[in-house]
Amino acid sequence: MKEKILKALRECDGYLSGQQLCELLGVSRTAVWKAIHRLSDEGYAIEAVNKKGYRLVKQPDILSETEIASRIRPGGLGSIVRCYDTVTSTNDEARLLAEHGAAHGTLVVAQCQSRGKGRRLRAWDSPKGQGIWMSLILKPDLPPEKASMMTLLAAMAVADALEAENISCQIKWPNDIVIDGRKVCGILTEMSAQPEMINYIVVGIGINVHNREFPEEIAKVAVSLDMAIGAKNHSPIRRSLLIAGIMEAFERYYERFLKEQKLGFIQADYHQRLVSFNQEVYLIEKDQVRSGKCLGIDDTGCLVAVIDGREEHIMSGEVSVRGVLGYV
Repeated sequence: MKEKILKALRECDGYLSGQQLCELLGVSRTAVWKAIHRLSDEGYAIEAVNKKGYRLVKQPDILSETEIASRIRPGGLGSIVRCYDTVTSTNDEARLLAEHGAAHGTLVVAQCQSRGKGRRLRAWDSPKGQGIWMSLILKPDLPPEKASMMTLLAAMAVADALEAENISCQIKWPNDIVIDGRKVCGILTEMSAQPEMINYIVVGIGINVHNREFPEEIAKVAVSLDMAIGAKNHSPIRRSLLIAGIMEAFERYYERFLKEQKLGFIQADYHQRLVSFNQEVYLIEKDQVRSGKCLGIDDTGCLVAVIDGREEHIMSGEVSVRGVLGYV
């Protein structure tokens, strides 16, 4: 009920009377009053005026099940939300929930990750209240070899949501979002599968939002949204709104992918965002470093590059990609 009241207050230009909320929700005035007070306790500034009703006067950057659910389409991906103060990683928590029967589309969000992880088990700095640390549980009817394509769909969804907030960004294949050449978001897709079927997929997304500093070892290549827009005239980032935007965009891509089972429908837009498109890159595999020209992706999500005059299609698990002049 709290999320419905919050959504109604957010969408109302003025005051909503207690009676209007009672009729909207089919509950008593006492139930409405209690829900309003619980929202106030969570940090929402709600003005109550006799004979007028209630008005939401301040929306802080809160991450809670109520806040996130109030912004996501009922029944849509992410509408089932599990929020935590601290977890080892949201991917770990999502995998545990999936093993115990959590529904398709369940979204796991945490204020802090004590052992956040990225691709190839690299540590991901996840300070409390500073970012979006979330994982989405998916249970698609797909062959296991198609699971890795979810990473590219997630990258497109994050880029869509950022651009809806007037934040320009690019994609660094296969799993990073960059702003002005520095990493703002990483995506980690994990899977549980049998030889011919997927049990579940977990798509983890970490976005630096309010960070003002980073550990020394990543300070030169990492950035947060606040740092990126700090010198510009931009409204404060609300993490729940960004999460909802990502879920909406991802669901759109996901539903089409289920029908086509290939990525041809995103190739043109992906190439426009790909930071290395038509650029010389280094391809790093174990101790081997090769150089080539990036031609984009194919319809399976492989990176296409010309190396020593020959076109190669490279799977995301095989290599790391670096720009000739550095990270991008």
